Amino acid sequence: MADGNSTEARMNLDAAYAECIRITRTEARNFAYGIRLLPPDKRRAMSAVYAMARRIDDIGDGTLPALQKSRELAQIGADLHDLHSTADDPVLVALADSADRLPLPLEAFDDLIAGCQMDVVGREYGNFDDLVEYCRCVAGSVGRMSLGIYNAPDMDKARPLADALGVALQLTNILRDLREDRLIGRVYLPKEDLDAFDCTLDLDDDDVLSDPPDRFAALVRFEAERAERWYTEGLALLPMLDRRSAACTAAMAGIYHRLLNRIAAAPEKVRGARLSLPAGEKLAVAARALVKGAA
Repeated sequence: MADGNSTEARMNLDAAYAECIRITRTEARNFAYGIRLLPPDKRRAMSAVYAMARRIDDIGDGTLPALQKSRELAQIGADLHDLHSTADDPVLVALADSADRLPLPLEAFDDLIAGCQMDVVGREYGNFDDLVEYCRCVAGSVGRMSLGIYNAPDMDKARPLADALGVALQLTNILRDLREDRLIGRVYLPKEDLDAFDCTLDLDDDDVLSDPPDRFAALVRFEAERAERWYTEGLALLPMLDRRSAACTAAMAGIYHRLLNRIAAAPEKVRGARLSLPAGEKLAVAARALVKGAA
């Protein structure tokens, strides 16, 4: 009887992880390229973290009234502080198992929820320090949880580097999504930067960002140069990780870094559309990260 119960529990756990992997491959495609480079146990744990992060993001970016979004975010926070009380939610089941096996800093989800709450209330960013706080919440938090999955040997030194890499990735996201965010009333670039370049990020009648091309390009390149400095700092994390963990991180960061370079080279491409890399190019970045890590 015990063996039967054990087998059933194992099947349920396998199904929970399978759902997390499905969510990650479907909804977090850029990160999925790196996650595949991890060994199976870490790959499953990373998928559980990203599935939960996606759930939180989807609430913040969804169409529910603000009050309901806040309530749902608060409920997720409560669930995460009592993981083992839920047996019918595959993401929570997988996350609980991962936290039992690995030193996952689950409190980092509190930061992610706080960052999404900033989106819910429509926070404005007056200066770059304000924006960095947001980036650390929504991206640095996932980086800190990734370190727990990697089981990095020197967390005190690794943690600030993971935060820096998270800021770099989030700044890249912000530049990629300038138009899409503006369509839903969000402006992440600091007001002091917009004023310095005499830009507004307003949309014209065709829903294209309407700032003069020269000023818009100068603003985007200024922010891209900032992001580049955060990549330089954050990528110093790689030598501190084991080979597969470093390859995973290098692949994920490499895809976004290449995207940043593409944006900086041609800022006008993000005025009216969302820029992305072809799947083949993403695969090439991931393969290069794995080969380099094996060297």
